[in-house]
Amino acid sequence: QVQLVESGGGLVQAGGSLRLSCAAASGSIVRINTMGWYRQAPGKQRELVAAITSGGMTNYADSVKGRFTISRDNAKNTVYLQMNTLKPEDTAVYYCKAEATRFQLEYNYWGQGTQVTVSS
Repeated sequence: QVQLVESGGGLVQAGGSLRLSCAAASGSIVRINTMGWYRQAPGKQRELVAAITSGGMTNYADSVKGRFTISRDNAKNTVYLQMNTLKPEDTAVYYCKAEATRFQLEYNYWGQGTQVTVSS
């Protein structure tokens, strides 16, 4: 089992910055692979924001390229999302996701979500 604990959401004015953190707690038999951030705005589907592999390869949604940066600390099983130049359309609940391997089987785990609200 993997438990994800998110933090760092809040209310910010347009143009401001926020940093999200997601710490994964797991047993020694679980290997955390790709970690990422998704978001879901009211009335919309959940979408990928950014993801990072255990080796550090990253992937971003076009809408956040150049503004958001994903990083991770493998020793702490923690992933971060630095969000700069925030826009009102970034308002959403942000979810952390971890892809893990346990006994050669792959599982997806989700955090509880953290609200990000950007005011104009």
